[in-house]
Amino acid sequence: MKKIILTGGGTAGHVTPNLALIPALKEQGYEIRYIGSYNGIEKELIEKAGIPYDGISSGKLRRYFSFKNFSDPFRILKGYFQAKKILKREKPDVIFSKGGFVAVPVVLAAKGRHIPVIIHESDMTPGLANKLCIPSARKVCCNFPETLKYLPGEKAVLTGSPIRKELLNGSPLSGLKFTGLSSKKPVILVIGGSLGSVKVNSAVRNILPELLKSYQVIHLCGKGNLDKSLDSLEGYVQYEYISSQLKDLFALSDLMISRAGANAICEILALRKPNILIPLSAAASRGDQLLNAESFRKQGFSEVLLEEDLTDDALKALIEKVYANRQDYINSMNTSKTADAIGTITAMMNEICLK
Repeated sequence: MKKIILTGGGTAGHVTPNLALIPALKEQGYEIRYIGSYNGIEKELIEKAGIPYDGISSGKLRRYFSFKNFSDPFRILKGYFQAKKILKREKPDVIFSKGGFVAVPVVLAAKGRHIPVIIHESDMTPGLANKLCIPSARKVCCNFPETLKYLPGEKAVLTGSPIRKELLNGSPLSGLKFTGLSSKKPVILVIGGSLGSVKVNSAVRNILPELLKSYQVIHLCGKGNLDKSLDSLEGYVQYEYISSQLKDLFALSDLMISRAGANAICEILALRKPNILIPLSAAASRGDQLLNAESFRKQGFSEVLLEEDLTDDALKALIEKVYANRQDYINSMNTSKTADAIGTITAMMNEICLK
């Protein structure tokens, strides 16, 4: 039996693509294990999926001054020896790394044991953890055509991001039943991220009186961001967070408004949903969302509204534009070469295992 070790952690974005790959890997007969940090978000998510999990020590290399910069290298070194011991015991045929600093010691240990590694980089430009790992990798997968120029040519593969298949199998009827909305008006789905976005939430709510004349709105506003005074509005429903019903809300929606995190926009692309992206500003991130959004705009998949340009009138006008021209965005997304990331990545794994 072929054996694979998955790694990556620190945020949900470093774990969900691995979770998306697991069903396909099982179908193809892989024995699967996971290496992550002792108590990171990946531990809970992977153990919930029933995958054997090994925790190792991990640290973070920061680009700014922190006293932890003196201790974390020792944690990474400890993680390296722990990973080396696990790899010696398990003898995997291939390792797939989704990034994050917990993956660094795993990838370096794999190089020492001559185990081939495939890396996936979600954002436009590689983060520091993946930069450290790329020299040790056999292949480096990416989501954006522009990313290819930042990667070694012989290693770079444009794959897109693995998307959980269940997200593609939602039911509009189940979505209508869950939300209590009508089938007579188009639906806008607003997603501000797991913590929501004050700016996006406020802009959407400010134009609700006008929006609800023509549309219905499903608003995933983030924990602690519900506004009970709006519950009586017909055609508007709000939730802090949605899990199992998310696929049905995706299926029901005609237009989406979202931040521009790599996994989020790759899900939108896979779903072929006309969309407006409101990326986090460079002041609130390393600027990757701005680059992600601009790539999707250039490819004709999305319209982009920058935070500094986010006004009530600008948002309303862009919603009207995207909905009126929705088929153009769908047609552009249908030309994407990253529609089957799972198939492309598992085929690469199989080829490596045969060598």
